[in-house]
Amino acid sequence: MNLLTQKFETKYDTAPFSKIKNEDFLPAFQEGIAKAKAEIDAIVANTELPTFENTIEALAFSGNILDRISSIFFNLHSAETNDELQQIAQEVSPLLSEFSNDIRLNAALFAKVKTVFEQKETLKLTPEQNTLLEKKYKGFSRNGANLSEDKKLQLREIDKELSKLSLHFGENILAETHAFELHLTDEKDLSGLPEGAIEAARSLAKSHDKEGWIFTLDHPSYLPFVTYADNRDLRKKMAIAFGAKGFHNNTLDNQENVLKIAKLRFERANLLGYATHAHFVLEERMAQDPEKVKTFLNDLLAKAQPAAQREFKQLTQFAKELHGIEQLEKWDGAYYSEKLKQQLFKLDDEKLKPYFQLENVLQGAFTIAQKLYGLTFTEIFDIDKYHEEVTTYEVQDENGNLVALFYADFFPRKGKRNGAWMTSFKSQYIKNGVNERPHISNVCNFTKPTETKPSLLTFNEVTTLFHEFGHGLHGMLANTTYPSLSGTSVYWDFVELPSQIMENWCYEAEALALFATHYQTGEVIPMALVQKIKESASFQEGMATMRQLSFGLLDMGWHGQDPTGITNLKAFETEQFAATQLYPDVKENAMSTAFSHIFQGGYSSGYYSYKWAEVLDADAFEYFQEKGIFNTEVATKFKDNVLSKGGTEAPMVLYKRFRGQEPKPEALLRRAGLV
Repeated sequence: MNLLTQKFETKYDTAPFSKIKNEDFLPAFQEGIAKAKAEIDAIVANTELPTFENTIEALAFSGNILDRISSIFFNLHSAETNDELQQIAQEVSPLLSEFSNDIRLNAALFAKVKTVFEQKETLKLTPEQNTLLEKKYKGFSRNGANLSEDKKLQLREIDKELSKLSLHFGENILAETHAFELHLTDEKDLSGLPEGAIEAARSLAKSHDKEGWIFTLDHPSYLPFVTYADNRDLRKKMAIAFGAKGFHNNTLDNQENVLKIAKLRFERANLLGYATHAHFVLEERMAQDPEKVKTFLNDLLAKAQPAAQREFKQLTQFAKELHGIEQLEKWDGAYYSEKLKQQLFKLDDEKLKPYFQLENVLQGAFTIAQKLYGLTFTEIFDIDKYHEEVTTYEVQDENGNLVALFYADFFPRKGKRNGAWMTSFKSQYIKNGVNERPHISNVCNFTKPTETKPSLLTFNEVTTLFHEFGHGLHGMLANTTYPSLSGTSVYWDFVELPSQIMENWCYEAEALALFATHYQTGEVIPMALVQKIKESASFQEGMATMRQLSFGLLDMGWHGQDPTGITNLKAFETEQFAATQLYPDVKENAMSTAFSHIFQGGYSSGYYSYKWAEVLDADAFEYFQEKGIFNTEVATKFKDNVLSKGGTEAPMVLYKRFRGQEPKPEALLRRAGLV
């Protein structure tokens, strides 16, 4: 009997981590898939007429055991992995992918779903049931279930070719990144670089059996070099190499891959009945269509451009006064911006860190959640953990009811991937009258405590903790019937609202006073420092906004129109960048040939989402500021209409119910200091 496929006999149905063995996973997945398939077969075999209950609802609750096994396994694979788990992941991933294809291409199942979908006007469904029905139907139709057999075959061929091309695109970028190195042997070429960057370059050279220092195009090596190196010619060499990835007309060139990917995506969208790839993608986003995205980006551009040009002029003047630079080039931007920022704000992260002891910051997040949403977090010691560094909390509402369990995992270690994320070990849903509460986790990589010092965070890490905690609250406060609509299961351009809005409290004196106290003296952070943090937050925001918008517009250029006429990648890019250009063009460089977000990751037609979510969070937080940042009336509206509702209704419907109106970009412009 496999522990993972049985009901856990544990407190709150928590995962029994200490009892799970690696060898349990593969048979558990196989059994979980078999059980889920049997549930699907039972839906198909049912001889009664298809109804919402016996088809859509049955489908929504199928595969529950498999989902639970998957969430436990893949969370461990990210936070506490080893060779064995990685090997299991290689074996399990194709099984899961095959299983989801078997469902999507099950014609008999789709026929039943379609029958229910076609009666939806007469069914008297709740908004949540209506959303579930639409999502289930679209899950089939958007993946080709309505196509004729020959077109289904064509779709499979396109998908196969696209997956090969994007894999090839990524392999080329990796190879191009590794093919370049800047090998320095003269110590004076290191002038300006921080000690840490020099040390890393020395150890890299040593590992290559070379004298001196080696710098590469990997971010941890590249960014400090172009930001701090005094030698302008060397910065130029690095920047040109970085911008030329996949654009060398050699065996690793990505121009052909980009053109093929864009054209195949267009062909695929047409096959499924959409005008362009962006029309296909955006149907399942808040933005809805390419015209709305282009209008959104261009409106922001019109507002950001004057500020960006002002900032660029200031930077140009500064570089000229400091070093007699006549024409500011791309390889000068980060270098002179850093120098100007230090001169203007004299803000040193090392001076801030003593005020941000990890335990205090976490307690601050808990206190803010208590003031806003009436939640209390109590550390508990009687549930299983997957690592001794994890801390576990029982989360209750003001009436003492269990809201969620919260796992916090904050330090780097072998077997844990970089970065910060929120996830869950168990979703929230309501079945047979029981509201199953969620088990939510925040995972980060902060500095570990030493013998003499506790874990002290940079301000950037403070906002990271609050950001992930915001996602956590979205998961903890979930209150929906169906697991697939619960918590963070929302549109891509809406999911960052709960996380990004939480970051705002980090800049407020009233909130900082709750947790930003010196770890040795207990002194509250001086208001002069808080002021500097606020002022520096909008430094060169115009230029940063222009850069983001240029990427979003390039993405829409490739995907929001018919790309079949594009033959020259560089000429097409130059045209797309015309409205956002500040620095002179570099003829050796191209953006698209290394734009992994849209040609390898999941952001095609979605790069605008970053800015979209910023508009939502700035507008939402302005509402809090108007009424008081701890106003419970506004907080309750946010909880009831956004945090608890998951993906049960269209995001704009939920947002307007909270705010009383659509979000206005002006709030973002005000916060960014652009008006």
